[in-house]
Amino acid sequence: MSTAKVRIAHIAGPTATIQNTPPLVTSNKARARLGLPPRTNPDGSPSRFDALRPQRLAAPVKVYVEQFSAHPLESDAAELYGPPDGYLDSDGHFSNVATATHVKPVFEVLLSPEDGLYPLPYMAVQADGRAWEDECTEIGGLIARQGFFPDGSRSFEEIDRLSIDMNGVANVLSSMAEIDFYRGLPPAGFRKGMEAAQRADKGHGDIAPETLGRDFFAYKPFHMAASPPRPALARATNAMQAVADSGLYDGIIWTQGSPQIEETAYWFNLLIDTKLPICGNAAQRPQGQLSADGPANIVDSVRYIQSGIWKDAAGSNRAGMVVIQEQQYFAAREVAKMDARPGGYAATGGHGGILGQASHTGQVFMTYVPAYKHTYLSDVKITSLPSVTHVAHRTQTGLALLPMAIKSAEGILLEDAIPSVSIVKDGSYTEEEYDDLASIDADLKAMIEAKLSLRRLAGFVLEGLVPYGSIPSERRQNTIQKAIFSGLPAVRVGRGSPEGFADPHPLFIAGSNLTATKARLLLMACLMKFGSLPLATEPGNPTSAEIEATKKAVAAYQAIFDSH
Repeated sequence: MSTAKVRIAHIAGPTATIQNTPPLVTSNKARARLGLPPRTNPDGSPSRFDALRPQRLAAPVKVYVEQFSAHPLESDAAELYGPPDGYLDSDGHFSNVATATHVKPVFEVLLSPEDGLYPLPYMAVQADGRAWEDECTEIGGLIARQGFFPDGSRSFEEIDRLSIDMNGVANVLSSMAEIDFYRGLPPAGFRKGMEAAQRADKGHGDIAPETLGRDFFAYKPFHMAASPPRPALARATNAMQAVADSGLYDGIIWTQGSPQIEETAYWFNLLIDTKLPICGNAAQRPQGQLSADGPANIVDSVRYIQSGIWKDAAGSNRAGMVVIQEQQYFAAREVAKMDARPGGYAATGGHGGILGQASHTGQVFMTYVPAYKHTYLSDVKITSLPSVTHVAHRTQTGLALLPMAIKSAEGILLEDAIPSVSIVKDGSYTEEEYDDLASIDADLKAMIEAKLSLRRLAGFVLEGLVPYGSIPSERRQNTIQKAIFSGLPAVRVGRGSPEGFADPHPLFIAGSNLTATKARLLLMACLMKFGSLPLATEPGNPTSAEIEATKKAVAAYQAIFDSH
């Protein structure tokens, strides 16, 4: 395995806890200086320590560090150590030699701004003199600071500067890679803009003032959370493909919120045309918080890319996109978050999904590779999508297939091309025999009509019984079948995380052992490739020829679902 330095691109994704920090809380040192009451513990007792937050020195400063204070047993092996730099008396005066008053052995250290970040008490207060207690000026208020980083540069710097490997040294990332930073769908933004010369990311020109929910996407403060809308997938896809096509990098790392990364990873696995390795990372806890897991996940991704273990005999990526969490390499198709705790990720589907691992000593192992198509092998990668397809749309005169642009002339995926696919869940013990029949499928009928009015590619994923994917309610299944003859494809999957494979059906797409969430993404990709299904003149009463045309179109979708 290679140990040469590699070139890596990091792309910051939305709601990324891995690029988030706990609130910056005013220290007791600052409170005492300003005459503010000290921060107390929940039981009312005074807090013992200030939280130390990474900050930059503005000027060099000389400090004295007490000898043998790094570990309680250093002094037990004092004979193994060299002498200190000098000694301090009780007033803090320094002497090069020990005297009757200069008795505390110390090291004399000159700290410099060039050293990088240092953990220090947080001294800032609010404009009106109050201490900071939260991201907001008032807990639960609408005026807030940002806890997320606008790109990955700061989190990677903190890892390199402050994280220590098992050999006791820092610079873990920079010893393995040179890393550039991109803002794909960032979790924080520059509300007042940013001059080009001040940018830490790889971008062109000044950054215009940015808005939460449009330009960046954060989940905290929780009452102000903003997740990216469906069309933002096009923006993320184009950003990832551009970096992959640049020819500058040996691999790519994408970071995102821990519940959502499983979706984006599979989407990239389907859409991105590259032979480079792509790693996804998330974190269960923000950077700097007790037992933060993000730094180790990022380091494991860099090690994975550097190792070359992902290469096949031709040097191409044989694993597709992987999500690396808690030292395990998950295939994008199978990975899912189960809980917000260590080890909270699992492989769905019951037939593998964990491709390898990083050991506690930093060794990397690949034990399996995916059998399904991915990235440059995918039949729905961005370069294989048509520029124009056709979409089912309700016009004044009835249903029609109208042209729909998918990509620009330059091959850029258009935001309006991202399909609208809804997940419909159905269970047993329906009330069809007793209830007003019109109410049984009223919600479905409304959804179908809404999709046909959008002039947007659309479809359904039906989460039914395990593993068959069948829908207990015959009336609701018939309603979806009518939608199929109105141009809207439907995928059937088993509920939850099925290990078995959904049964084939001539009109419904069998969703393999995919979860409903992953089947939705694959259907979205297929819709962009194939467009809407053929239309029946009377969707509730299709002719034999119309049925055969629909079966043929569904078969094309099915071939993708059977191999991706």
